[in-house]
Amino acid sequence: MEGVSANSGKHRVVIIGSGFGGLFAAKALSGEDVEVTLVSRTGHHLFQPLLYQVATGILSEGDIAPATRDILGKDKNVRVILGDVHDIDLEARTVTSRSLSQETITPYDSLIIGAGAGQSYFGNDHFARYAPGMKDIDNALELRGRIFGAFELAEITPDPEERERLLTFVVVGAGPTGVEMAGQIAELSRRTLAEEFRDINPGDARVVLLDGAPKVLPSFGDRLSGKSRKSLEKRGVEVQLGAMVTDVDAAGIEVKDEDGTLRRIEAMTKVWAAGVAGSPLGKLVADQAGAEIDRAGRVHVEEDLTLKGHPEVFLIGDMINLKGYPGVAQLAIQGGRYAAKEILGRLAGAEPQAPFVYKDKGSMATISKYSAVASIGKLNFTGFLAWLAWLAVHLMAMVGFKNRVSTLLNWIITFVGDNRNERATTMQQVFARNAMDDLGPDAYPELPRRGHEEQRDAS
Repeated sequence: MEGVSANSGKHRVVIIGSGFGGLFAAKALSGEDVEVTLVSRTGHHLFQPLLYQVATGILSEGDIAPATRDILGKDKNVRVILGDVHDIDLEARTVTSRSLSQETITPYDSLIIGAGAGQSYFGNDHFARYAPGMKDIDNALELRGRIFGAFELAEITPDPEERERLLTFVVVGAGPTGVEMAGQIAELSRRTLAEEFRDINPGDARVVLLDGAPKVLPSFGDRLSGKSRKSLEKRGVEVQLGAMVTDVDAAGIEVKDEDGTLRRIEAMTKVWAAGVAGSPLGKLVADQAGAEIDRAGRVHVEEDLTLKGHPEVFLIGDMINLKGYPGVAQLAIQGGRYAAKEILGRLAGAEPQAPFVYKDKGSMATISKYSAVASIGKLNFTGFLAWLAWLAVHLMAMVGFKNRVSTLLNWIITFVGDNRNERATTMQQVFARNAMDDLGPDAYPELPRRGHEEQRDAS
């Protein structure tokens, strides 16, 4: 049988995560004389920057999440394992993953950890029950159900106060994700749904963008930040800055303003886009190695992206704290390629590479249809030109020709005709996450465990 053998005698590279970093590292090692195993908790590669378009009915989840096996299927030295990594033993050089109750232990000679980051609620994890984040497909589908469901419920609600609550949408976090999400909800209510209801006017929907910071898109600079705020407000988004969230419940959200005033916004739909936290795997390996981690859970790595005292372990993407580099897709891509090249160079007896240096290719964010902001080097621009640049960059960054074509067609339908094809929602999408949390891990079916003793012996 073609493919990877567990006892091939080749250098074993294990990659954790099928995001940008993990995927590009696997591609860089494709066809080389190494045995690669990619372990991921999902069976797809997620193009996370477009999750908000799944949540607002522009794209389907399949458009932005091609199957990992499909992407790597022709790379015969690469094996893919479905599993949630819960243990890494640096001394034994093994990775332990679990899918339901099926446990797999995978040995490595070199390890690349690209497990990404999760949503941070800044110590208030109970907020997540009522304010989903924007980090995975489940979040996006749940939010799609909540957003479109709010309009449906408002249509059949006779109580004016309840209708107002249903038609109030609060987005927490004025970074790129929050700005894009707020802009699309406003666009959806004022354009796509404008003529579809009889007892409500969707255009009356209130969209609130909250942030404790004094500016929207602060990393884009004062000029672009100011233009972004004006563009959002022109499209009906209420931008409320210097506002800290103090509590979230099913019916609304409580906010504390800069002057200490406490107030409440009644809203059924809340979206959390305010912060990120490094994968727990970062702390797991940092504790074993004696490496430092920052408040966000990111690991302080060496200049060649390796873990302190463990040159065989590389950390990439938004798991790392190095020279203030931002946790963006390009950092993960460049880090994945760097780690793969370093591994191959060592096997070939080459000199170590120069320290890793992130090459900033710029930042972009859409405000709404035909409007975006872009910062590329010293070039800052807004409006239609920035929007076209955003479309082109994101389209080319997608993995797979089929996904690019499908995305382009959906964009044409949405942006030319104000239609959104991906609007199917179910009650299950809205409530499944919380129901699963309530049931707890004991509700999942038990499967026979497999120890993989032959792999453990081989290590």
